[in-house]
Amino acid sequence: MNKLQAMKTGKILISACLIGQKVRYDGRCNRIRRDIIAKWQQSGLLVPICPEVTGGLPTPRNPAELQPGKTASDILSGKGRILDNTGTDVTDQFVIGAKITLDLAIANNCRYGLMKEASPSCGCNYIHSGKFDGQTKIGKGITAALLQQNGIEIFSETGIEKLVKAISDSKINRLKTQTAT
Repeated sequence: MNKLQAMKTGKILISACLIGQKVRYDGRCNRIRRDIIAKWQQSGLLVPICPEVTGGLPTPRNPAELQPGKTASDILSGKGRILDNTGTDVTDQFVIGAKITLDLAIANNCRYGLMKEASPSCGCNYIHSGKFDGQTKIGKGITAALLQQNGIEIFSETGIEKLVKAISDSKINRLKTQTAT
């Protein structure tokens, strides 16, 4: 796939830790070693970002979680907080990072997001409980929720096959539309 084809397909916003950038809270990465990721990266289809670092948090940093009982929507509407494990409020950095990430996605014509599951920013299906007990709960991170609210389809690193199918279906639908006109 060349760059022109990548632009027509729509790019994929990706959590930077998934392509080997050491931006996790603990200074590590969660690199996905899949041929399709390497192919997308080589073709210019991927737009990497770490919302937490972009929002001003250092690497490494203390782990942070949404307050128990709060959702990403609560946080984005100012009705909840994100705290690190020392009790420090890091909500502002997370919200700033989410908004900058959305702006980057729009500027780069990202139609999809491939995000790190369980992250308080990027979790697509589940996040940590908010109690720093290692437990997870169904929910979204605030960046994933903001992207989805703005029409960007999000997928976790465990759902790469679903992302591949979505891209394929999008190409087929675009071809049908072009043929019909």
